[in-house]
Amino acid sequence: MKTAETQGKLFSVLLPTRNGGEFLDNCIRSILDNERDDIELVVSDNANTDATSQVLEAWAHDQRLKVIRQKTVLSVTDNWNAALNASVGQYVLMMGDDDYLLPGYFEAMSRLIDQHQQPDCILYNALSYVAPGSIGEDQQSYYGTKHFKYGVDLTKPQILDAEFRKKIVEDMFDFKVRIPLNMQTTLVKRASGMGIAGGLFQPPFPDHFALNAMLLTCERWLFSPEAFVVVGISPKSFGHYVYSQKQQSGLDYLGITADFEGRLPGNELLNGMHVWLNMLKRAYPKHTQGIEINRAGYVRRQLYAWLMQCRLGALTYGQLCLRVAKLPFADKLGLLGTLMNIESWRRLTKMFRLNKQDEVAQQWQGLIPLKDIKNIAEFVHWHNHQS
Repeated sequence: MKTAETQGKLFSVLLPTRNGGEFLDNCIRSILDNERDDIELVVSDNANTDATSQVLEAWAHDQRLKVIRQKTVLSVTDNWNAALNASVGQYVLMMGDDDYLLPGYFEAMSRLIDQHQQPDCILYNALSYVAPGSIGEDQQSYYGTKHFKYGVDLTKPQILDAEFRKKIVEDMFDFKVRIPLNMQTTLVKRASGMGIAGGLFQPPFPDHFALNAMLLTCERWLFSPEAFVVVGISPKSFGHYVYSQKQQSGLDYLGITADFEGRLPGNELLNGMHVWLNMLKRAYPKHTQGIEINRAGYVRRQLYAWLMQCRLGALTYGQLCLRVAKLPFADKLGLLGTLMNIESWRRLTKMFRLNKQDEVAQQWQGLIPLKDIKNIAEFVHWHNHQS
């Protein structure tokens, strides 16, 4: 049952932050610089020791801001849940402190909610912004006009039916990702998210499990190809650790592990994906009946990650050969299928075609360098004028 307070808030923006004070003001400003009174911004200060408290104090006059302070450092999942549990809005949006809400977001979402009879989820695209120092030691900033490259079947606004959504999840078990696994690009109806077995946010990567569970269980998914947010990568985000070949440090920063029987070293996002795919199998046995994790696809992608690490100097070719030699016979046999996989050859060709020294292009193709722009707010101002 909705309380009077809940009825007064259409949107809850969740902003869990861990020592992101350098970026926090821009993110808050993008959310609260509008006159709507049907929104709330819930910040969970994760025992921060930087400038976070000063930034929040500067916004304390805005009654739409709700701040909860954690006494000890929580894992990423626990911090997300803390923000969620303190919120009351009918629709929930998760933001990182290095992200940015594009102008007109709430108006666009309100319109889509009314036009499509309050969908459970609204999926959309985003712009990308990479802050200086986010990829290795590169001090250049970059942007992307499409954070995620959707397939040809997702180019126009549409309601995603149950069969279509199940096929998206089935492809995840083959490690083919057809929607962005970022909560920033999906607005979630609270009542629908609360129906997930075990709770909306679960480790290791809480957005990944949540989105796939809702693909299986929610009735009305609306898709729009437009970009409504900017997904930021900064030196404090997990993406920085991935692209800078410091993934264990990233896992420690988030307070998570991605262990399972048969785990291979390499890409920890891939290992996390293996974990939450198993979680989906356990939580939704009827929905996932007959669907199994593609072990050969997992091994092939880890091999690709090892080759990338070699290209970037994070792994020697001797270490690569040792890893391949230690693979179980069944995994080696599965790799033979790579010889027949056209997409694998395309990825390998792209990798070795690029300049070995171009660390950014190696890992994130399509990024465009930005001159004289040092933060996400400057980028949005520049981008709006270009448009």
